[in-house]
Amino acid sequence: MQILLAGSVVLPLIGALAALLPAPPGLKGKNPDQAVLRHGVTVTGVVFAATLALAVGFDHGHPARMQATTDLSWIPALGIRVHLGVDGISLPLVVLTALLTFLCALYSYFNMPTGPSPKAFVALILVLESGTLATFAVLDLMLFFLAFEMVLIPMYFLIARWGGAGRQAAAWKFILYTLLGSVVMLLGLLLIGVKSGTFDMVALATDNGPKAQLSHTVQLVAVLAVGVGLAVKSPMWPLHSWLPDAHTAAPTVGSVLLAGVLLKMGTYGFVRIALPITPDGMHTFAPYLAALAAVGIVYGSLACLALVRTGAKGDLKRLIAYSSVGHMGFVLLGIASMTPTGVNGALFANIAHGLITGLLFFLVGGLKDRLGSTDLDTLSRPSPGHRPSTSGSAAPLPVATGAALYGRAPRFGGLFAFAAVASLGLPGLAGFWGEMLAMFGAFRPAAGLSRPAFLTFMALAGLGTLLTAAYLLLVVRRVCMGGTLKAPTSPQDTGGPATAPALPDLARYEYAAWSPLAVLTVLAGLWPAALLGLTNPAVQQLLGGGK
Repeated sequence: MQILLAGSVVLPLIGALAALLPAPPGLKGKNPDQAVLRHGVTVTGVVFAATLALAVGFDHGHPARMQATTDLSWIPALGIRVHLGVDGISLPLVVLTALLTFLCALYSYFNMPTGPSPKAFVALILVLESGTLATFAVLDLMLFFLAFEMVLIPMYFLIARWGGAGRQAAAWKFILYTLLGSVVMLLGLLLIGVKSGTFDMVALATDNGPKAQLSHTVQLVAVLAVGVGLAVKSPMWPLHSWLPDAHTAAPTVGSVLLAGVLLKMGTYGFVRIALPITPDGMHTFAPYLAALAAVGIVYGSLACLALVRTGAKGDLKRLIAYSSVGHMGFVLLGIASMTPTGVNGALFANIAHGLITGLLFFLVGGLKDRLGSTDLDTLSRPSPGHRPSTSGSAAPLPVATGAALYGRAPRFGGLFAFAAVASLGLPGLAGFWGEMLAMFGAFRPAAGLSRPAFLTFMALAGLGTLLTAAYLLLVVRRVCMGGTLKAPTSPQDTGGPATAPALPDLARYEYAAWSPLAVLTVLAGLWPAALLGLTNPAVQQLLGGGK
């Protein structure tokens, strides 16, 4: 188990170095580019298999206990150790990260984004995977910070070199926001380590451990500093403005990884660090965190409604990015309730968002490949074409050349509609449980928190669910059904529906890369106990001061 976890973190780094080397003659395939892309699929596949083996070997009877631990001295003078381990909170995120990275590598093998050498692309994907896995596996505050920062450079280059229009500005905005937030977070982590005498996250999480040495003032300052860095990555309103630009410019796999796993690093930090290590400070700031989360839920939904209206020239990738602001608001609201119900809901919503939004970004990437645009007006607008009239002559009549997925690519359209209704929180699918439990947590927050205030935040979150359903159903109508055709312009024409040219439906590699996310979305919705059974004991112990 130790080897599986440590290997999962280290192997992508080794694979990244190997990707930059020339391929052996027998493994080049048709060309070197194909060889390095196949190398990426192989390495990420091995890592995913290792995390599955880790999940199978995990002691599900004691999910609150740290397992597969490695604890080695690294910098003795500073008390920094290479301390790894997983419990019921971090294990699902480790498996999700490995799954999404493998699916991205598989998708890229058949559909490599336009840009520089595939060698650099594969190496950056693998470094990104290593940093993300390390973030969820390390149990030392300084190692957490290093892993947290490790993902920034590869994501910057993925956006800047393989992105679309506006990629340079979006990449710079992403790196500046996250780096500035991380500098403040580092100060908070150092304050905790200096005042407590240790950077060990397990020891700090216990009431009778070093945490007892942290005064109320120290906890206030620490949670404020650490919270800023985590809030930027979460992304919490109003520190979210880097996200829509980054998603709009990023390549498809960059958007999938950014939404699916990178955003979870911020919310995971709140659960792993802020809640157990600085509970007094977190209790003081919880109402403010909940208020910002509730505003983010409503703001994200209103922004999406503005983008989806006809004539707004809204970009579908940008709309899904704003929807992430709302969905992650539910995660932050659950954390702010400081109750087992709310925190379990936040952790469930983390996984659900990774599955559903990852699938949505894959689908939008497929739409752009087919139609050359993600502009909603373009995707839903009928434009003039030709079709035979009843007299046999070709009359210039309107033919829908937007997406109109139900008629032009029915399987693609059905999967797109499924992902949209899963994102709006339809009962029976994964998106429902996390948001519902987060609102239940706000309905009855932890002792000492203002219940009237949290009831207000819960009401705002409920309004957000209605707005979310509104804009996603509008998206389905516009993208899957298309716009309304004009009246016939030829007297010989019967006025029947115009036939638009067919679009390529789901390819086999798209089935392979996307169907696991759809299947897991259904399974998590129908069997939520599989995930909640892992997280709940660990959350109970975490909120109970290690008891």
